[in-house]
Amino acid sequence: MAGLKEIRTRITSVKSTRQITQAMKMVAAAKLRKNQEKILMLRPYANKLEQIMVSIRQGLENDVENPLMQDRPPEKVLLILITSNRGLCGAFNNNAIAKAIEVATTEYATQWKQKQLSFFAIGKKGADFLKSKNYPLEGSNTEIFDKLDFAGVVELETHFTDLFLSGKYDRIDFIYNQFKNAAVHILTHETFLPVIGKENKEKEKPGIKMDYIFEPTRDELVNDLIPKTLRIQFYKVLLDSFSAEHGARMTAMHQATDNANELIKELTLHYNKARQAAITKEILDIVGGAEALKQ
Repeated sequence: MAGLKEIRTRITSVKSTRQITQAMKMVAAAKLRKNQEKILMLRPYANKLEQIMVSIRQGLENDVENPLMQDRPPEKVLLILITSNRGLCGAFNNNAIAKAIEVATTEYATQWKQKQLSFFAIGKKGADFLKSKNYPLEGSNTEIFDKLDFAGVVELETHFTDLFLSGKYDRIDFIYNQFKNAAVHILTHETFLPVIGKENKEKEKPGIKMDYIFEPTRDELVNDLIPKTLRIQFYKVLLDSFSAEHGARMTAMHQATDNANELIKELTLHYNKARQAAITKEILDIVGGAEALKQ
């Protein structure tokens, strides 16, 4: 049985750890609340912008001739892996990394074998992993989450748009954690470029054909919407991942605090048993000594 001093030291150490995890949980909760408001406010705007673009294209005979809509055969692929800069957020980063490797080796197995697939890491954890494994890395950005604002997103989005327009990559995809709530985030793989209009889920009423009068022209309107849609989409993805990170960290620190509480209870019980055993031994020694003196 461990000595009383050793058990007391362990209890003090666990209590100190519990204070740290509680503080980190509160900080993560505050950051989550702030970023959750941003993503919940941005989503309706982003979804409506995409719906407008889909509605404009629907029912038209000719597609808009825009290079960002060129659905070329994906001979060269870039996967944008989005992770966090810091750890202590459970399996948040590992799940995103595993998903990226899975997509690369299964969905884009041909490009992977032909060495026509590269990664771009947003977040330090993903960048460190890809570098350590010598995976093909187009580049990385670990500063965007230090100050996540729309201006920084526009600059980064422009970089990827230029890579697509130059023909260096035929397909650019996101791998990230989509925020649902504080305890749940969804691993997501979606295409960023080329811009592929999603099918309209709403069925048209029979006998009714949608007709639009465009001002300015259809081409001008769609060409103006495409860059805005891409930037908003990029910003939404980063906000999703950032919010999911804080949610994962808050949940992880909550679990760590609960585990510390359970460990303190066990150690306290162990300490009381050890102390009781020590007291009993001392009493037996005293009684034994008294009996020896009587004799």
